[in-house]
Amino acid sequence: MLTINVRGENIEVTQSIRDYVEKRLSKMEKYFSEDSSPIAHVNLKTYPSKGTKVEVTIPLPYMTLRAEEMNDDMYAGVDLVTDKLERQVKKFKTRVNRKGREQGSIKDIPLDDVSAEDAKEDESQIVRTKRLSLKPMDAEEAVLQMEMLGHEFFIFEDAETNGASIVYKRNDGKYGLIETNE
Repeated sequence: MLTINVRGENIEVTQSIRDYVEKRLSKMEKYFSEDSSPIAHVNLKTYPSKGTKVEVTIPLPYMTLRAEEMNDDMYAGVDLVTDKLERQVKKFKTRVNRKGREQGSIKDIPLDDVSAEDAKEDESQIVRTKRLSLKPMDAEEAVLQMEMLGHEFFIFEDAETNGASIVYKRNDGKYGLIETNE
């Protein structure tokens, strides 16, 4: 059974909001096996501009399901987040099933099977491959390169650590840095 924890930031979580979130997310229970007991962490935020943000995180042993959605209507945001989570589960199960067929066995994943029709519908497909040489630079130079290219992220070799790093543009317009452990 899926346990749902609802928390609000700048909003009082009323019983009607809690009931709606639980009703929508309970649809996800069909994807989990009966012996698993996942917990869905739901964070509801409101902003002074009257916008809302719905974030849902469901940590599982082999993966973490996470989705967020900004919307003027919180109920619509909950619907959109639930749809995103369902697509993630279907993609994951498709990938696990494909690898299991190729390798001969499938690990015990705490998700029930997704129908073949759903799996074909959401299959990931790589349509282009790029090869690149990583140039040593610092994070600030990488941000400049990313901006000049008009991309949302940029991979580079960190001149200090000699490891691969990634800078990316966040939803709030600021930048993030992902460093690899070597």
